[in-house]
Amino acid sequence: MSKLYIKRDFEGLDYDLYNMIKMFFYEHDIEMIKEGNGHIKLSLKDDIFCVKVEEKEYSYRLINKMDKDEIKRCLFISLEDLTKKIMPWGTLVGIRPSKIAYKLIEKGFCKDSIVRYYKENYLTHEDKAKLCYSVSKKEKDLISKIINKNSYSMYIGMPFCPSRCYYCSFTSNPIDKNLNLVDPYINTLLLEIDEIYEYIKDDFSLSTVYFGGGTPTSIDERQFERVLKRIYDSFVKHNDIFEFTVECGRADTITKEKLRIMSYYGVNRISINPQTMNDETLKKIGRTHTVQDVIDAYNMAVNEGFKNINMDLIVGLKDETSWHMDNTCRSIYNLSPKSITVHGLSVKRSSKLHEDIVLGKESIYHNEILKMYEASYDLCLKLNLKPYYLYRQKNMIGSMENIGYSIEGFESLYNILIMEEKQNILAFGCDGVSKFIFGDEIKRQKNIKDLRGYIKDVNKLIEDKKSYIELVSKG
Repeated sequence: MSKLYIKRDFEGLDYDLYNMIKMFFYEHDIEMIKEGNGHIKLSLKDDIFCVKVEEKEYSYRLINKMDKDEIKRCLFISLEDLTKKIMPWGTLVGIRPSKIAYKLIEKGFCKDSIVRYYKENYLTHEDKAKLCYSVSKKEKDLISKIINKNSYSMYIGMPFCPSRCYYCSFTSNPIDKNLNLVDPYINTLLLEIDEIYEYIKDDFSLSTVYFGGGTPTSIDERQFERVLKRIYDSFVKHNDIFEFTVECGRADTITKEKLRIMSYYGVNRISINPQTMNDETLKKIGRTHTVQDVIDAYNMAVNEGFKNINMDLIVGLKDETSWHMDNTCRSIYNLSPKSITVHGLSVKRSSKLHEDIVLGKESIYHNEILKMYEASYDLCLKLNLKPYYLYRQKNMIGSMENIGYSIEGFESLYNILIMEEKQNILAFGCDGVSKFIFGDEIKRQKNIKDLRGYIKDVNKLIEDKKSYIELVSKG
């Protein structure tokens, strides 16, 4: 990977310009500079905005040089012409593109007006603008039914996995190398849960619970039941909750006994996440299970009575093409899950994937990514799954989106709430991020990412969380 220097002769917009250029040149390390020679030169003089790349130059007369969106549109048009890459989201680089539609719906705008707004202001393709509208309409309808002034949702993190995946940047520790930390971690996690429950139990209603990771089912059955029992005894049995999700994730961690434990303690939604249904890819990305393991785990969960099963797929995995995605889609179609979440591959700095891109070992073809997305859309259409939430990440290959599809009535309410940020979220465990709503302002309280650090400093984290809860309760 080469270094790409971007020189600009004006102040401001660094963050937006950087992220837009990164969309088109994900394989480069990009640095914004004020002095010296840049591979791409951006200048703004009077009302003329120029983009120069070697001998190619684009010039635009701005209607309003103070309009940042106009400058971004000009840069986007230049880069799209220069690279010949199709970017359906246009100039949008934020995590939650549907939030724009959500706010416009709240103001009374109709569908056609909202679609036109996206196209004119952000150069968004019509299909993506319509997607934002339909997702926001669905989210708004569901959110209005489940939240109230004193309601919370709850996240519990289990930072262990059987192995570390090639693309992963989350807090996950290979469990075989950290067995001596599992029980101390669980003891600490349960202490945090107990302390917060005692603090809020008299003025509190719970909407949803999400137990994620890592891989919660990577711990043994005794440990797994300890955590689920405490969650149930402290929170679930005292509230008429809408949803209790466990992200089982890896097929090789799911047993019949763990499924029975989940059923006993009120879990009504689980995820079994193959990411791909190609054995050779599973090996390349660091998975320790096979496609047949996924099929067996899914069928076992169905036989144990689980109806709401989500399956995650990733577009753009190592060496995969549209042929591989077609094979994945055929296998998933035969299982017929009630919900599917399609993730675009995001190049995270702390992942092995990022290392290989830096070293030039990994090559991902932009237009092939678009074909793979189309295959996933077609799969969900055939299964009668409709989109209900979406978000984007930085450094996504193909600059696409992560999107959840489901049968009507099987949407993940927690995923909607965490995306739209309309409800307080209490997060427990290593690397958990609680969110507290103060009118239009959101305050975040972050638990320590390091496993040992979390165990050591949990008492301070508990007191910090109590302080935020007190502020929220005072309005």
